[in-house]
Amino acid sequence: MKKEPTVICPFCHEQEVLSKTLTAQSNQNVIFTCPSCLESITNIETSKGD
Repeated sequence: MKKEPTVICPFCHEQEVLSKTLTAQSNQNVIFTCPSCLESITNIETSKGD
């Protein structure tokens, strides 16, 4: 069984699994939202890779 990576919130420092904190946008960017404190960071740039 694979273990999902965890993310640490830069605001409240709580930890949560990746799938509960990131939302994909149509422009290849993602939105981070902390389920504990509800703070968010928008338009996080990503890359498609090579």
